[in-house]
Amino acid sequence: MVELLLAVGVVVAMFVAYNIGGSTTGPAFGPAVGADAISKTTAAALMGAFFFAGAWTIGRNVVTKLGTELVIDPGVFTLETSITVLFFIGMALLVGNVFGVPASTSMTAVGAIAGLGLAGDVLDLAVMGEIMTWWVVSPIIGFWVSLIIGRYFYARLNRMVAIERSEGPLLDWDRSGLVSVPRLHQTTNRRELVGTITVVAIGCLMAFSSGTSNIANAVAPLVGSGELAMNPAIIFGGVAVAVGAFTIARRTLETMGSDITELPLTAAIVVASVSSALVVFLSTLGIPASFVVIATMSIIGLGWGRATRPITVPEVVSPEEAPPVTVNALAADEEGEQLPPIGEEDPEDVPGAASLFNPATTARVVLMQNVVPAVATLGAYLTFRFVPVFGF
Repeated sequence: MVELLLAVGVVVAMFVAYNIGGSTTGPAFGPAVGADAISKTTAAALMGAFFFAGAWTIGRNVVTKLGTELVIDPGVFTLETSITVLFFIGMALLVGNVFGVPASTSMTAVGAIAGLGLAGDVLDLAVMGEIMTWWVVSPIIGFWVSLIIGRYFYARLNRMVAIERSEGPLLDWDRSGLVSVPRLHQTTNRRELVGTITVVAIGCLMAFSSGTSNIANAVAPLVGSGELAMNPAIIFGGVAVAVGAFTIARRTLETMGSDITELPLTAAIVVASVSSALVVFLSTLGIPASFVVIATMSIIGLGWGRATRPITVPEVVSPEEAPPVTVNALAADEEGEQLPPIGEEDPEDVPGAASLFNPATTARVVLMQNVVPAVATLGAYLTFRFVPVFGF
């Protein structure tokens, strides 16, 4: 019976990891695929490899935090309770997909485990407080870092990042030897090469950061139960993520997966870099982080910083002298465009393109990012507290 329950638990955990691979590959490698820098198959392979690298190294910290430290008595993690927790995480992914908003599996996993801890009166409030504090602080950090980049460095980055595609392919394959060796095509220019390497490297960073945080969402309950060791759990999760990247992620790659990859290339790189760096930092501390929440605030900060370029700091602090400031700014810039110095740009030139930051859409994303974990917490608490089979 134990072996059967363990097999069911592993299957459910791999299903969660499978969905993680499908939902995170698009945001990570959408810009690279959209720019014809790499193929979908290459994107899937890179996603699987770098996710596993992040999970195998830093991801252990988050698995330990959720599986053994969030609850005072890890003994509450039986196979039955672990499978139930994973069920709530899987349902969160479904709810997010139904509403067209990527639900935070990290926040939902913490919520479901917290519901279990509350039902059994074994929740470590100090650890929970630490996690929630970082959930508040990290998006604020992402907002201000991106705002500074948008105001003072975005114009320079916009010129550097532009990918000038040549007529021919990026690489040729030299098959004269026993092993094929990639070589630059004769038409490939330096800017094209640097831009391609940049967008691919950012995708790899996002995949790595996803592994550091999201692996715990799939396997922490089983590891906490003591029925599945850390290394096999990470391997099972990594394989499932790779399968998801090679299958259901192909559709998200076609549509760029999420709002972040609909940004101009420069903005997408900035948002991905800031958000991924914060996620990796938090994972090092063992804190499960929501990439989507941090990225949303990063987009707002970057757009706001870009929109304030036409006005100087004294004008910012004296609203009656300042022209109207919008946050529809990023989409107006073409990659490689030369922008005037701060304070000299015509405000009418900034918001001329389609809206980037839609307040209604952003409110819906932020709302769902909080509602879904709350539902998981309440559902887990009521289930573990009042369903007799769990004995709390």
